[in-house]
Amino acid sequence: METAAFDFTALGPRERYKLLIGTVMPRPIAWVTTVDDTGRANAAPFSFFNCLSADPPVVALGIEFRPDGTPKDTGRNIRETGVFTVNLVSDALMEAMNVTAVPFGPEVDELARAGLETRPGVAVASPRIALAPAALECRLHSFLDLGGSREVVLGTVVQAHIRADAVDARFHVDPAVLDLVGRMGGQGYAGTRDYFDLATMSEAGLAEAPATRRPRRLRPPGGEAGV
Repeated sequence: METAAFDFTALGPRERYKLLIGTVMPRPIAWVTTVDDTGRANAAPFSFFNCLSADPPVVALGIEFRPDGTPKDTGRNIRETGVFTVNLVSDALMEAMNVTAVPFGPEVDELARAGLETRPGVAVASPRIALAPAALECRLHSFLDLGGSREVVLGTVVQAHIRADAVDARFHVDPAVLDLVGRMGGQGYAGTRDYFDLATMSEAGLAEAPATRRPRRLRPPGGEAGV
């Protein structure tokens, strides 16, 4: 297979950005709700996001600065209050999420503009989006300063809210019920309804017979099953 080589030290930020978002995908979307020091709520989506550890339970957000170099409302609010909530985005909430991605000024209530209701946080001051199928309440662990364009926020998960019909007594979460959406390159998104199972093997299992893919089509809430 022939490849094209790119020296990242010789590329500009925009070129590096396009290559990264076009290769590291799909990326989960953190729909982050915060409050400022007066209690005013804010919501914004970020696709530079993932969970990094379960013990301790830590998630990471990559938050880009504004073009003038000032922090976005989300980063500023987390610094002021030390808390934030990551809401996961379902297919049904895509249009509302997209409204909160508009670069409104700090005086605009993105949640109201998107027609979203919230519920108070249990362990933190930031609210969660009522219809989000899952939400993670987080306390600030630390900031990682990457320079003039972006900062990384590490948060410790202290409370989780998951749709009751999506999680069982063994803590297994049903992805069909969550029906989450991830970020692709450009303006693209991807759903989680089509995927395959591939069993993790031991060395002995590999010697017997390699595992093979088992395609599945998930049934979203209210949808029809397919194989």
